[in-house]
Amino acid sequence: MLYFQKIFKFMVCLFVVAAFIGCASTDKRSGTGEKFDDTVITTKVKSAIFAEPDLKVLQISVETFKGVVQLSGFVDSAQSVRKAGEVARAVEGVESVKNNLIVR
Repeated sequence: MLYFQKIFKFMVCLFVVAAFIGCASTDKRSGTGEKFDDTVITTKVKSAIFAEPDLKVLQISVETFKGVVQLSGFVDSAQSVRKAGEVARAVEGVESVKNNLIVR
């Protein structure tokens, strides 16, 4: 009986360790907390862009990974490209911005 208890405790410990490792982040994948933070940042950037009268939010896609915001889509002018980048950089939590907007 004592042998089975030791095995059971060992298995529980392995499960707990595996659960924590599964939630950790890597270079290519964000952890659970980071994914939530990235979602919040994405929402804030989209809201800030939507609040700008010169920018058309439907033409700008926003994605965030570990605080790095990527803007993609189409805008009407080079000024809109710069403005969208400035607006995104001003949002709290944004580490950097990859501005891949294209002028049509």
